[in-house]
Formats: sequence, C-alpha cells, structure tokens
Amino acid sequence: MSDQYVPALRKRFIEDMQIKGLQPKTQTMYLRGMRDFTRFLGRSPDTATPEDLRAFQLDMKERGVSAPTFNTRLTVLSFFFAATCPRPEMKTHMRYQRAAKKIPIVLSAEEVVRILEVAPGPGLKYRAAFSVAYGGGLRASEVTHLKIGDIDSNRMLIRIEQGKGLKDRQVMLSPSLLDLLRNYYREARPAGWLFPGRNRIDPISTRQFNRAFGAACDFAEVKKKVSPHTLRHSFATHLLESGTDIRVIQVLLGHAKLETTTIYTKVATKTIQNVTSPLDLLVRREAGPG
Repeated sequence: MSDQYVPALRKRFIEDMQIKGLQPKTQTMYLRGMRDFTRFLGRSPDTATPEDLRAFQLDMKERGVSAPTFNTRLTVLSFFFAATCPRPEMKTHMRYQRAAKKIPIVLSAEEVVRILEVAPGPGLKYRAAFSVAYGGGLRASEVTHLKIGDIDSNRMLIRIEQGKGLKDRQVMLSPSLLDLLRNYYREARPAGWLFPGRNRIDPISTRQFNRAFGAACDFAEVKKKVSPHTLRHSFATHLLESGTDIRVIQVLLGHAKLETTTIYTKVATKTIQNVTSPLDLLVRREAGPG
C-alpha cells in the first residue's frame, strides 16, 4: 500500500480496533503509537521491514524511552501487524523490555482523612468522589462514570459497569459513605451521572478529578508523589493490614490475576511490622523459661 492510501489504512486500523472492542482511550493511545512509528519510518507503515522495526526499537532505546512506553509501542505494532496488516513474521522481531517493578506509594489513614477534609468545594462533590475512590478502591475513570443507579443502598453495594477490561464488578458500600452520598445528593441533586461535569450532561472528566485531588493534597500538605490512583492503592493496603483475605481484595479490585494483587503485601507495613523475626525467636529460645 503506497503513501496515498495511508488514510484508508488508518480507517481500517480504526475499524479493527472497534471490532476488537477497544475503549476510546485505548484507541487514542494506539493511534498515537502508530503515528510515532509512521513518522520514524517516513512512509506508510505497511511497507515496514524487519530491519525498520529493529531500527525503531534501537531509536527508542537511544532516546531513553521508558520500558512501559517502549512495550506499549510494540503492543500497538503487534496489533497492527496481526489485524490490519497481517504479517506474523514481524512479531518475531519485537523485543519487549523488562520494566522495573516499583511498589506503589500508599497514603496513611491520617493522610486520607486530611485530604477528605480539605477536598475543594463548593459543596461535598469532591469529598464524596474521593471517598468513593478510597472507600471502594475505584479507579478515577470508574468514579467519574458512576451513575446514581449504581449506588445500591438496599444491598449496600456499588456497581461498577465496564471497568478495566470491560468487566463489571461490585464493591461494598459502607454506611458512612452512604450517609455522605445522601448528604451530597440532597445538596447537589445530580441527575443521571452521580458526579456531573460543568454542563451536567456529561460526567466530570478525569482531568477535573485529577486537578481537584492535586489541590486537596496541596491543602492537606501531603508531600508524597500521589495521584487519585493512590487512593485505590491505599484502599487495598489498608484492607490487607486489617486482615482482609487477599483473594477478597483481588475481587474488590477487579484483578484478573492474584499476582497483581500481591504487590500490596510489599507495602502493608503494619503486617510486616507484626511479623516476628526469627532472630527474636532464637533469642527467646536461648533465654529459656524463667
């Protein structure tokens, strides 16, 4: 396919993503990845050779592209050469990078309280939104897309529709969170979306949510490098420290693999602190009775 047919190739790529059922946000990311590869190549991506792919990977390494971004670009190209321009031999020339595994940053219970107390106003909107994120372990996009009907006060559950991986799940609705949401509802009278945006037809954007959370952290004098997702990390860690079974936490978070959830065992400091060192056991044994 020559350069003059690139628009047609792009259209087919978009159609393939739609057939696959990729979310709009993911589609945007994939288009960005294909744009970067096409710019590097200087011609239509369907004409790429294994050597071109190798050169692209070397260029990313030389520019210091992070491992997650590097791997995402290869995932995009893998999809392109599997669905839009079937060339299975190209995948054998992709060298994914091993990303450094960092433990998540977690807020203390006291820090969460401070953030909720200074959530920007007017009204209870952002305090309620942050409380939902922490109280149910929701992602920012899941909070912003909650509808009023997703709050089930009879069963004390919050329903998350089409979360990450297009999966539905349910999390607990605590009595204190329900009280806060009821107060917020009486104050704001939202219709449809639980947390509507400025025009009330659309939900608040994740950008608005992020900005409000950043402002709250500044007011609360939280010095850690955090984001709204930190509330989800804190939810999981605090549950683990309180003795909740990790398999239950896995279900609440919507993780497909238990391995993903076990990362929180590395930051559950109270759990770690409560473990008796074998050195102490040795000392007690040597001390003996008496």
